[in-house]
Order: sequence, then structure tokens, then C-alpha cells
Amino acid sequence: MLAGFAAGTAAGILGSTSAAHAAVSELVWATWESNGHPEYVTAFEKETGTRIKLSFLSSEDAQFAALKTGSAADWDMINPSLNGSWRYIKAGLLKEIDLSKLPNAARMYDVLKTTPKVLDDSGKLFAVPYLWGLNPLVYRTDKFDNEPDYTTLFDPKYSGQLAMRDYALESIAIAGLVAGVPRDKVFLMDAKELAEAKKLLIAQKPLLRTYWQTIGDLTNLFATGEVSCAFSWRVPYDELKGKLPMGMAKPKAGIMGWCDCFGMPASLSPEKTELALKFADYLLGAQYATEIARIGNYATTSSIIRDDLTKEQQAAIFVDDMEVMKSFMWPVAPDNYSDWLKIWNEVKAS
Repeated sequence: MLAGFAAGTAAGILGSTSAAHAAVSELVWATWESNGHPEYVTAFEKETGTRIKLSFLSSEDAQFAALKTGSAADWDMINPSLNGSWRYIKAGLLKEIDLSKLPNAARMYDVLKTTPKVLDDSGKLFAVPYLWGLNPLVYRTDKFDNEPDYTTLFDPKYSGQLAMRDYALESIAIAGLVAGVPRDKVFLMDAKELAEAKKLLIAQKPLLRTYWQTIGDLTNLFATGEVSCAFSWRVPYDELKGKLPMGMAKPKAGIMGWCDCFGMPASLSPEKTELALKFADYLLGAQYATEIARIGNYATTSSIIRDDLTKEQQAAIFVDDMEVMKSFMWPVAPDNYSDWLKIWNEVKAS
């Protein structure tokens, strides 16, 4: 049902663009492995005659650094987070986006369509939220008597079976929660609170099997039995739940929500900019929403297919009750994020 619904819409939106952009043979999209499966972009490639070359990211910090140093000169489209976009905007790394060029933006959920987090101080738009969800704890249900929470990730009882993401913002925030910092302050920790989080993370390090960088690597570690609990994306749960006893926990201390945005490097050529905007509109359209819901169990920021899904399909991607967004902790890179990065590097070097 999903594939059939989206096919006609994609053809209508994209059919007129193929001849006009035949000269652009390739666009390089820097994004996460879970967002950019080749199946997700096939319709766009077919209709425009343009190949979407996928360049998978290891972390947002690495993406930001690559843009700032100019080492990612071949990227045509990038993937800043909703709560980290301000760094790119402040550094002048992004091209302004004309929202009138994105017809599908009209169907975006209001809370994401009107967010000021993708605007500069004058109100100009530089990034477009297109995908959102939650980051749970994924675990082997046969290894735990009770559902794990964030304290499990610091428990010597599970030494050698745990994994954390190699990302300062979320990992330090989790340590802050375990240290007792209130959820509404955890991304605004002062020096004393950051020091306590650092102590916990240094004590945690020998308990970990690894700091994971790609979700594919973490999925493999679950599959081989090397990891039984990790702060994760939902991918390992979805890919392995039919083969292994897998669980997905939503810690009461706070569920880490995420939202990915579409952006363009400030130096992108006019020709590529025009086609990249077509691709941004595609990300908000029915075809992409259908494929990523069907394969990845993720929801886009548009309601374009929501009412055509069954209740079970809506529940699978957390759009059956939009109030769930209110229970999320939205990671926010603080003004002193350089201090967080310094702490994270010291933890890993300890």
C-alpha cells in the first residue's frame, strides 16, 4: 500500500525536472547510513537522471569540522541536526534556503516548520528539518532480568557487554543524568557538573566493549554477541529482532529525541543548488516518507502519508500520538560546547 501510494506522487513532483537538470550528473549527500539507503533515493535518481552519491557520516562533530576546514569540498548536501544547526549558521557554512521552492514543506508538522533553530538572527532560513525520531537503549532481553536504564551503562556487572556512541553531546548528557543533573539542565551543565560527568565517563570506559561510530558496526556487535546493551539508534533492534531476543528501552530519565535537517554548503553552485532544493522537497515528499517508514521505521517531518497509514504503521514510527514529542529530550549543543569536546577527548584518552 505504501509503495503504491507514493509512486504516483513522486512521478508528478519530479517528472518535469529530468530534462532541465540533465547536465548535473551527480549530487553528493553527506548523511547518516540509516537515512540514505540507496532504495530511498532511487525514485529521485530515475526521474531526474541525477545520481545521489552517499557519503556516510561518523559524527556531527566530524561533519562540522570537515565543512569548517574545507576538507569536504565535494559535498553538495549535508545533514546538520536540528539542535546543532546554529553552529553551522553562526560559522557561515550554509546557504540560505528559499522555502517557497519546497512545495512539500506545506505539509510539515507545525512544531518543526516554525522552529527558530534553523534561522539566523535576522530570520533567514538555512536548514530544513526532514526526519525525526528517538534514540533508545537497545538490549538483548535474554541478558537482562529487568529493562535497562542509563545506570546500566555504568554498571560493572555488565563489563565488556556495553557500548556508547562516540559523540560528546549525548554521552556527556547521559553521564549528567546518571549523576543526578535534572533533565532540563543537563545540556546547560556548569563546570562542577561537567566534572562529575567526566568522572563517571572515565570510570565507565573500561566497562565498554567499544565507542561505536557507525550504526552498522553496532548492529554487527549485537549480532555476534559482543554487545548486549548500548545507547543506540533503533536500527539494531529492527534488523535483529526476528533473529535474536532484542528489546528497545525508553529510559524514564529522558528519551533522547533527534531531528535531522537538510542543508547546503554556502559555496554550492547555482546549478547544483536548484537541483539540491528539488531533492530537499523529495525528502519531504511521499516517496521518501514511504520508503523510510517501510524499511527504516522512521518518520519524516511531513504529515504527507500519515493519514494513509494503519494505526500499527503509525505506531511503528511514533506518529500515532504526536504528544510523544513532548517527552523527548532534544539534545542542544551549548555555547560552551568546546569544553564538552575537550572533556570527551580526555575521557577517551584516559
